[in-house]
This record gives sequence, C-alpha cells and structure tokens, in this order.
Amino acid sequence: MSKLPIALQLDTLPDSPGVYQYYDKDGKILYVGKAKNLKKRVSSYFHKNHEYGKTRVLVKKIADIKHIVVPTETDALLLENNLIKKYQPRYNVMLKDDKSYPWLCIKNERFPRVFSTRNVIRDGSEYFGPYTSVKTVRVLLDLIKGLYPLRTCNYDLSREKIDAGKYKVCLEYHLGNCKGPCEGYQSVQEYDNQIKAIREIIKGNFKDSLQHFKKQMKELAADMQFEEAQKIKEKIEVLENYQAKSTVVNPRISDVDVFSIVSDESYGYVNFLQVSYGSIIRSHTIEMKKKLDETDEELLALAIAEIRNRFHSQSKEILVPFEVAIGEMARITIPKLGDKKKLLELSERNAKFYRLERFKQVKVTDPDRHVNRIMAQMKKDLRLSVEPRHIECFDNSNIQGTNPVAACVVFKNGKPSKKDYRHFNIKTVEGPDDFASMEEVVFRRYKRLLEEGEPLPQLIIIDGGKGQLSSALKSLDLLGLRGKIAIVGIAKRLEEIFYPGDSIPLYLDKKSESLKVIQYLRNEAHRFGITFHRNKRSKAAINSELEAISGIGEKTIEDLLRAFKSVKRVKEASLEQLIAVVGASRAKKVYEHFH
Repeated sequence: MSKLPIALQLDTLPDSPGVYQYYDKDGKILYVGKAKNLKKRVSSYFHKNHEYGKTRVLVKKIADIKHIVVPTETDALLLENNLIKKYQPRYNVMLKDDKSYPWLCIKNERFPRVFSTRNVIRDGSEYFGPYTSVKTVRVLLDLIKGLYPLRTCNYDLSREKIDAGKYKVCLEYHLGNCKGPCEGYQSVQEYDNQIKAIREIIKGNFKDSLQHFKKQMKELAADMQFEEAQKIKEKIEVLENYQAKSTVVNPRISDVDVFSIVSDESYGYVNFLQVSYGSIIRSHTIEMKKKLDETDEELLALAIAEIRNRFHSQSKEILVPFEVAIGEMARITIPKLGDKKKLLELSERNAKFYRLERFKQVKVTDPDRHVNRIMAQMKKDLRLSVEPRHIECFDNSNIQGTNPVAACVVFKNGKPSKKDYRHFNIKTVEGPDDFASMEEVVFRRYKRLLEEGEPLPQLIIIDGGKGQLSSALKSLDLLGLRGKIAIVGIAKRLEEIFYPGDSIPLYLDKKSESLKVIQYLRNEAHRFGITFHRNKRSKAAINSELEAISGIGEKTIEDLLRAFKSVKRVKEASLEQLIAVVGASRAKKVYEHFH
C-alpha cells in the first residue's frame, strides 16, 4: 500500500478518463468509481463538505488511492462495472452476477439443433439471451418447433456417416416433427434456410418468415394441395398471434434499448426493455442498494453498463428519461412524444410495478427494512430532522357543542400502538371551541409525559388547518417544547400539510406512502374520538331521561339501572317491581313519571 499522503496522491492524478479505487489502512478495497476527469472527480471527495453521513465516513477511511487510465469514458464505465462485480466493495452499489439465466442456443454443427441451456460453451455456437424468464424461452422454442421441423437427436450428422447409412429415422420423423436429415431426406441448404429464419424470429423479426409462409400457402393452394395449404395457414396464424402479443408500438423501431429508473431513500429500481422490429424481446428489472446517496443519474449510468454487459446488447440507440453520462457506448435519446415516449413510459411502469412487488415481499420477509424505508421516506417528504419513529395525532370530536372530547392516537414505527391511545374529556372549555379544546388537550398530554418522564414523539400531527396548529403551538410554548418536537397540521379538504410560521402548505403526492401513513393516523384518531364521543352521548342521554324525574337522585338512578339494566325496562316495570328496588316513595315518583 502507498505511504504517500493523500494530498500528494491527489496532485499526481491525471486529467484523463479512468477508474479510481479507494483502499483503507489495511489495504481493503472500499470503493470503485469512474471519472471523465480523474483529478477533478477524486479531488472533489476531499475538498467539499458531504451532507451524507456514509460519504463522510468513507472519506475518513481512505488511506490509499489507485487509478486506471482508459481511452474513453465508455471504457471507464465498463471497467468500473467489472471491478465492482469482482471485488464487491463495501460502499458500492451491489450488482448480482447472471450465471443462472437461460439462453437459446443454435449449436455449431451440421444440421444445428436449437435448444435452451444455462451453460454458455465457447465452441462457436450462437447464444441468444440471457432471458430473465424460462417461460419466455419455452414459448419461443414451442413457436420455432411448430413452424420449422428440427432434429432433436445428438448424432454427428457428417456427410460420410449419412452416406454410409449409419442412422435410421426415429419416431420424431414419423410424427412429422423432423424431416429426417439423418437418412438424407433433408438437404443442408433447406435446413440452413430454416435456421436463418429461426435466427430472425429470435431477434424479433417476423416479416421474412411471414412472407415466406404466405407465398408457400398461395403456391400450394394454386396446385390444389389444400390440406398442405391449411397447415401453412395455421403456422401463419401462430406467428401473427405471437407477433401481436409482442408488438408494442411501431415495427420500424428496431435495435433499441430502453432504460428507466424509480428510486426511494435506500434503493433504485432500473428497468430494461430490449426492442427489435417493434417487439419487446426482453424486459428485466434490477434492484440497486444505495451506499452513498447516489443520484438517479449515477445509478442509471451504472445499471446501463451492467445490463448491456449482462445481456450482451449491441443496440445502437438507448432511450432514457434524462441525460446520462455513458460515453460513446450508444446514441442517447430522451423521447418527448410519439412511440418512443410510449416505450419509455412502459419501462417506467414496469419499474414501478417491480418496486411495489418488492415492497410487498419485503413487508413479509424483512419488516425491519420495510419500516426503515418508510421512516426514511417520511423524514425526507416532511422535511424533518429525524425519522418519525414515534408519532402522535390529535382530533377533536363534538356534535352541536355537546359532550366535547378529544382523542390522541400513537403510531410507533409506522404502526398503531393502541395501548398508548388516550381519550380526553374537555374540562376548561365551554361550548364548541375547537381551537381552545386543542390547546387544552395538547398541554395536558405533554405536561403529563414530562412529569412521568415518558418519551416524547418525534412528530405531532394536528387534525385541522392553521387555526388548530396555532392553538397546539401555544401549549408547546408553555411547556418549553417548541422546536424540540416537529409539529404539522393536516387540513381535510385538499390534504394540505401546514407548518408553524409558514402560510404556504405542503402538498404530498396523492400516492406517496408518507401521505398514506398521515391519512391512516388522522382516520384512526377520528374513529377513536368518534367512538368515545358516541359512548359518552349515549350514556348522557340515558342518565338525562332518569334525571328529569323530580325527586330522583344519582344513587336512585344507579340502583334502578343496576336492577333493570336499561331505561326501557325501568319504564316497563310494575309499581311492585320498582318498590322492591327503591322503596315505595321513590318508586311511585318513577312510575307516575312514565305512566
């Protein structure tokens, strides 16, 4: 390892494209990166303050810098990709290898076989793929075998052995699945023409095969060979049906790769579509874990190099949603409208669906990661200084000013913590005054938490707009908690989120998970408050009917309800039954009131 100080190592870096590698004091590789200008890129790590914590930690650990100069930025990107896969540095986005993907092989032999395989052997055979779905390979093979009779045996069909009559046709010949090249029933030229057509179909070009079959069908029909013509017609229908399923936009769009990305705080999801003759012949999405708060541009550039290398793509044009630095690998297009724009939108939709599927899987298989991601997203979306692991939401409930109550619901790690829910009877406010009620319950809640030494939330949500938020802030001021706990208000009508001292509300994306958590909190607080309010109103209504009886006190009402269970049964009771519970004098008053 180099003993030179970092400053001197930076001075000696060239102004050329290349790849740089960071090592720690023990000689362990930390990070691999690419640069258009090595000196500028590497120096930037040491000459600016990094907001992202992991980047600061990385820079502190760097003890040695190595670099490799390459001719172009494209070479740098490809080399970076290979080094990351080889060394798997701790601070790089992790890339998985592609050893288990299936390929379609056209074997390098006389009368070539066509089959699927997971082992690529460098023997001159042609390999198409790799395919991300075994089902796709099977569908393609079934299509090919339905159109063109091919041999499936592994005999050495050399001219000498065929002429010597070494082989006999098998059952496949009698079933019509093979034309018997082993006995010389099919010429090399005819078989090779089939292989040529198959090669085009695998690439997504159906035009030549369709034209050939249509011409053949007409010739057979003209010769009155209608049964044979019908068989060719069925092949045309199979081919057209397969093409219809795979054609997306425009058959003139060919030899194009499409890349899109969606990301969150921790991961990027890059989708790749390969298009040939207007057909999508491959779709694949990869998940990339962020290590140093990489931008979408950085992730996409890395993914393009990785995926094109993995799938051996030689497409001359790449469609992307924004400018991305990949050197001279291919022509970059950022479509704004038309069929190419539709392809990009389709790719983005695939990436989003993949992301949603991963969320569902992770929710079950790795709940901690799911919670961490949502908390990180809420921190970002709501502009908080810390993740809101503990959130409390307040809601007032009063109907026509009667029985005013409030509810406080508590979420921990994004989920309801029902044992911590609290109800409040409004004590100091007369009539329907939501602002004063909110001020009272917020003060009571946090005064108690402070007195009992209980942990405070990282976020308070007030169900209401600027008025209710201001009232809650007064209580936080009195308790000395303003600035120590983040607090926002959410207005029902447009889901506006208000911040203290800011007249302009924040509008979150209607589909964002942060908004869904906030809505869940608000709805839960409303449900909890309304339930308590109804129970209180119901109890009050029952008591008030018996309280209206002159000369009857609380003790008598309690005795009656304990004995008869409800006001209705008290009404229906006979005088004798009432006397047995509360005595003759009070029983007479109750009986006469209802009768």
